[in-house]
Amino acid sequence: MNQFNFRISHSIRSVIAFAVITFWRGLWGLMNIYLFPNNYELSLWITLIGGLLILIITNHSIK
Repeated sequence: MNQFNFRISHSIRSVIAFAVITFWRGLWGLMNIYLFPNNYELSLWITLIGGLLILIITNHSIK
């Protein structure tokens, strides 16, 4: 793979990674607003624990 293709590939992967992170950040933000709207701290803890449980259940299988 030449240098130009490598840079294009890296740029595309960086944009995709940014999009995925932004999507999940927005989703967790919405859950914090609507899950327990009167108790923001509880909502933060519930979504944090939910995210950790997803990692544990999937056995950290990010490939």
